[in-house]
Amino acid sequence: MNRVIRELAALPRDARDTLFLLCVIGLILLPQIENLPWWCTAITAMVLLWRASLSVQGRSLPSKWWRLALLALILGATYATHRTLLGRDAGVTLIVSLLALKTLELRARRDAFVIFFLGFFAMLTNFFYSQSLLTAFTMLLALLGLLTALVNAHMPVGRPPLMQAARMAGWMALAGAPIMLALFLLFPRLAPLWGTPSDAMVGRSGLSNTMRVGTIAELALDDRIAARIKFDGDRAPPQSQLYFRGPVLAQFDGREWTALPSWARGAQWSPNLRVSGEPVRYEVTLEASNRPWLLTLDASQQPPAAPGFEVTGTPDLQWIANRPVTDLVRYRAESYTQFQSGPLKRTGGQLQAYLALPPGTNPRTAALAAEMRADPALANANAQAFVQAALRRLRTGGYSYTLEPGIYGNDTADEFWFDRKEGFCEHIASAFVVLMRNLNVPARIVTGYQGGELNGVDNYWIVRQSDAHAWAEIWQEGIGWTRVDPTGSVAPGRIGQTQRLQPQPGLIAGAFGSMSPTLVQNIRAAWEAVNNGWNQWVLNYTQSRQLNLLKNIGFKAPSLEDLAYVLLYLLVGASLAGAGWTLWERSRHDPWLRLLGRARARLAKAGLQVPDTAPPRQMAQAADAHFGPAAQAVRDWLLKLEAQRYAPATPDSLSTLRAEFRRIAWPTDHPRG
Repeated sequence: MNRVIRELAALPRDARDTLFLLCVIGLILLPQIENLPWWCTAITAMVLLWRASLSVQGRSLPSKWWRLALLALILGATYATHRTLLGRDAGVTLIVSLLALKTLELRARRDAFVIFFLGFFAMLTNFFYSQSLLTAFTMLLALLGLLTALVNAHMPVGRPPLMQAARMAGWMALAGAPIMLALFLLFPRLAPLWGTPSDAMVGRSGLSNTMRVGTIAELALDDRIAARIKFDGDRAPPQSQLYFRGPVLAQFDGREWTALPSWARGAQWSPNLRVSGEPVRYEVTLEASNRPWLLTLDASQQPPAAPGFEVTGTPDLQWIANRPVTDLVRYRAESYTQFQSGPLKRTGGQLQAYLALPPGTNPRTAALAAEMRADPALANANAQAFVQAALRRLRTGGYSYTLEPGIYGNDTADEFWFDRKEGFCEHIASAFVVLMRNLNVPARIVTGYQGGELNGVDNYWIVRQSDAHAWAEIWQEGIGWTRVDPTGSVAPGRIGQTQRLQPQPGLIAGAFGSMSPTLVQNIRAAWEAVNNGWNQWVLNYTQSRQLNLLKNIGFKAPSLEDLAYVLLYLLVGASLAGAGWTLWERSRHDPWLRLLGRARARLAKAGLQVPDTAPPRQMAQAADAHFGPAAQAVRDWLLKLEAQRYAPATPDSLSTLRAEFRRIAWPTDHPRG
C-alpha cells in the first residue's frame, strides 16, 4: 500500500490531475449503474480504465478514428436499447457515455473545462431517478471533487497539492451555501423535471392494481418504504387494526383478480359508509408509486387533503388522485377503524358482480361449498356462519403461511384447499373469496398494506412494501360489507406484532445482528428517522410551505409575487454586500506596510522626507543622519520592524510594535548641525 502511495506521489502533475478527475467522474456515475444499460456501464468503465492506464504509463491518446468508432457504437447501442435518441433514459445513457468518451481527448485546459461542465450536468441526471439523502450526499462529495479539480486547473504553475485546491473549493462551497439556501427557500416551486420510478412489482412484495394468483414460485420481500404515518398525539390504533386500503379487486378470470370497471361497480352508488367510535387523525407521507392511489387507514369518510391533487372516492372506499403519484406526497386524513359500508339489501342485482365466477373452474371448491350447505349445522346459515366455518377450516386443517408456495396450476383455489394447503396472503384471500362466492355470499378482495413498525426515534409508523397484504370483504344482509382477513386464521402473527415479515439480512447486517440483535435495528431506525427528516423538510418543501414561511415573517396573504419580491431583495442585498466586500478588500494593505507607512508619515512631520520605497533599515540610517542621538529610539524601533518581517523568530509581534510606536518620543525638526 505504501509503495502504491509513493508511486502515485511520484507521478507527473498531468498524470496525477487526470487520475483525480477520473476518480471524480467515477463517483458521479456510480449511482447511475442500476439505471444504465449493461453495455453502457461496461463501455464507460473500460474507457475510464483505459484513460487511467494511458495517463500512468505516459502514452499518447488514441487517434480520432478510435473515438469516432466508439461514438458510432454508443449511438447505435443507445438507439437499439431505447428505440430513440431522445427522452430521459436515452439522454442519460448518451450523457454518461459521452462524458467518458471525452476523457480520451483530454489534452488541454479547454478539454478539462468541457469535462467539468459535462460532469456538473451528469451530476444532475442522478436526481432524475432518486432524490434520496444518500444520493444527495454522494453528489455533494462529487461536487466538492469537481470544484477541487476546477480550482486546481486554475493553478497552472508548479505542483500545488490537491489538498490546497480542496480547501479552496470547500470555502467556495461554504460561501455559496447562503445563496443556495435562499434560492431553495424562496425560488418558486415547480414540478420536478425528473421522471417516475420503476414500476416492476412482479415477484416482489408490494401493491399492484391486479393480483395474479399462483404464478410466482417465491415472493421476495421488498424492504423499501411505501409510506410514513404520523398519528396526531402519537395515538395510533393497535397494529392489528392498521389496514391501509388500496385497490379493491372483484373480477376473476380463474387466475387473475382485477378491479371492476366503473360501470360494473355502479359509479352512481354511494359508498354508504357507516362509522362508529372516535376518528383517528394522521398525516401520510407517501412515497412515489407511479399510481394514482392515495392510501388511507380503513375507512375514511372525507377525501385526504393532498395539496396539488384532485381526489375522488370510489363506491368501494378507495381514494384516487387525478394523476399518478410520481413524487413524494404528504397529506392529512381522518379515518374510523370501526365501520360498515355498502347497501343493506340486495336490490337490482347490484351485488351480482361480487358472486361471478368463471364457469367450470375450481370444481372441488364448488363441491366443498355444496357440502357445507348440506351440513345440518349450517342449515339456513347466514353469511357470517359460513365465514366462521371457512375460518375454522383454515385454523384446523393444517394450512400454513409461506413465501415459497411454488407455481400453482389453473384451479388455484382447489390446489390451496385440498393439495398444497400453503401460500401467502393472495393465495389465502383468493381461495377464501372463491369459496364464499360458491356459497352465494358476495365477496371481494381488498389489497393494501397491513401493520407497519414504529420508529422510536421520530415516532413515525413506517409501512414497507413487505407489509403489502390482501384480505377479503363479505357482504351480509342488514350489515353490508365487512372485513374478513383469512390470513389471520392461518398465521395470526402476520396480523399482530409477533411475526412481521422481514427480508433476509445481508452479510454485514447479519454479522452485526449476531453480535448485537438490537444494534442493526437501532442503526436502521436512526437512519430512517434522518431520511424522513430529509423527506419532510427538503423533498416535501412545497409551494404552500413557501407561502407559510412568508406568513411567519409577517406577510398577511402571501402570493407568488411576494415570494419573487423577497427573493429579489435578498439577491440585490447579497450583490451590494459582495460589491462592498470587494471594495473593502481592494483597500486593504499589508498591516506591516501600514505600520511602516505611519512611521514614514511621522518622520515627514518631523522634517525628514524618505522615499516611499525605502525599507526600515534605510529609514533608520536616514533618521540617524538627520536627527543624531535624538533618533535612537526611532532607529531601534525601525530595526525591530525589519526583523519582524524578515526574521520571524523574533519575539516582537506587530501588536507589540504598534504599542511601542505610540510610546516613542519622535524627534522634532532640529537636525544635527
